[in-house]
Amino acid sequence: MFSLNRASIAPADRLVGTLYVYSFLDEFILLYPVYALLFTDTGLSVAEITSLFVIWSITGMVLEVPSGAWADAVSRRLLLCLGPLLTATGLALWMIFPSYWAFAAGFVLWGASGALSSGAMEALVYEELQRHGSAGRYAKVMGRASSVGLLADAAAIGVAIPVFAVGGYPAVGAASVLACLLCAATGLTFREHRTRDLHEPTATHRGADASPGADGTGQGEDSGYWAVMKAGLAEAHRDRLVLRALILVTMVTAIWGALEEYIPFLGTEAGVADAGIPVLVLIVWIGATAGGLLAGAAARRLTERGLAVTLAVAAAALAGGALSGHPAGIVPIAVAFGLLQMSEVLADARLQDSITGPSRATVTSVAGLGTNVITLLVFAAYGAASSMTGHGVAFALLSAPYVLVALWLGVRR
Repeated sequence: MFSLNRASIAPADRLVGTLYVYSFLDEFILLYPVYALLFTDTGLSVAEITSLFVIWSITGMVLEVPSGAWADAVSRRLLLCLGPLLTATGLALWMIFPSYWAFAAGFVLWGASGALSSGAMEALVYEELQRHGSAGRYAKVMGRASSVGLLADAAAIGVAIPVFAVGGYPAVGAASVLACLLCAATGLTFREHRTRDLHEPTATHRGADASPGADGTGQGEDSGYWAVMKAGLAEAHRDRLVLRALILVTMVTAIWGALEEYIPFLGTEAGVADAGIPVLVLIVWIGATAGGLLAGAAARRLTERGLAVTLAVAAAALAGGALSGHPAGIVPIAVAFGLLQMSEVLADARLQDSITGPSRATVTSVAGLGTNVITLLVFAAYGAASSMTGHGVAFALLSAPYVLVALWLGVRR
């Protein structure tokens, strides 16, 4: 009995260990804290830097769903290896040819890298855990992986300071490229079993109109790229349970992810000196990290209405902390971000549980596309609101959609 249990658990544990290493290396990029300075020192204007961010965002949006279908049709492990290689190439271009067009090319590669891993990672982890009878661990595993990534962000900032002081941009750039190469090598160590018996037929009784093929995969004999994409988009559109999960993931993830970028401005408005801004960011990171670690326990206990209450409490804490106008307001904001990080992991887990067709990465990529679109809308709304009302009021206004999502979860069947 012991040997049978060990045989079934050990592969899942190896998968989890590989995921944590990959998540750390994927975020341990020493160039991230200083790349804006690199652009400025190269002579780029604010308008040019903004255009680079637009190029980055549009690239990810355009490639999000096509790359998800590619992961379903070919190999998710392959895409998890190619993604960091593209990032490494882009960062190397920045170091060797520091100019606007090199930066633009790097952001195109970086955006493509994010699109390749988005959807592929969630699909691979979920189905490998499912294969070993451990799908119930998904929320806990992914929550911890997100926390590992946040810790890597903090570690990268801490290490970048002395490395930059000694070797400047070439040193942090070389270290970043090395981290990407190690991440790509780690991606190759993922075990991937693409067997058809893992996929149940698309659930037509839940509102999906597409009929499953004779092989029970929902694709019939045609399992090529376009058939995979068509099957994934059909499930995302026609299966009402999947559609609801997609909406939940998109709304929960996008807003707080965008607001995080404005924490320094909120701190400055509250009277915090420049030297104290990193402390505020660190407090927020601690909150988000704690939320990721709590996701596993929350997945076992929170009902749908419990999740609705969580989102409402997060919205109240976010608005209250932002409107306080005091540096101490960062504490409820950190609590809110922790609750939202936890809710994001739970929403993703519910999405993965709802997908029954063979195009899991494609469906998950639809959530990524929706998140990118909502994020851009939040950026635009924040820019307009903050210029008229200030940062605190803008934060409070953008917490309101979470109240609407909470009401939607609380009242629907």
